[in-house]
Amino acid sequence: MKRIWWLSLFVILLVGPSVQALSWAYPFVVWEGKVYEVKQEQFIEGNDIGYKIGKVETQPDDMSGNYYGDASNYYPIGTNYYKINGTSTSDAIAVKSDNQWVKAVYVHKAPFHIMNVLTNVYFISAVVVLMLIVIGIPFLPVKTRNE
Repeated sequence: MKRIWWLSLFVILLVGPSVQALSWAYPFVVWEGKVYEVKQEQFIEGNDIGYKIGKVETQPDDMSGNYYGDASNYYPIGTNYYKINGTSTSDAIAVKSDNQWVKAVYVHKAPFHIMNVLTNVYFISAVVVLMLIVIGIPFLPVKTRNE
């Protein structure tokens, strides 16, 4: 009986919860499938800021690091992205932080995540149209179905 108790205690301690912490190499934002590294030391003047192009909508998973959509590992949901006048959004964008604009430089394309497809407006529209067609076919008059 004592062996079973000690074995059970050993297994519980062995399999028990472990502590994990995810550490990021740099703060980033994701916009339209592109990852931009935020250069926290590079501020942009207000007159160089163009129009708003997006905002942070999701946060990465703390355990796996997976993210989708317009995300950020540093900035909270709702943080706005802006175009920088005279700079292509393919090269850099601005992120508003504490009433200042910080430069974010393009690094690479964001990894594929299935939620990018499932939350896409065109995908949802196609599914709705397809469902309407499938639901509507049985209600067509018999003459038009056979012609």
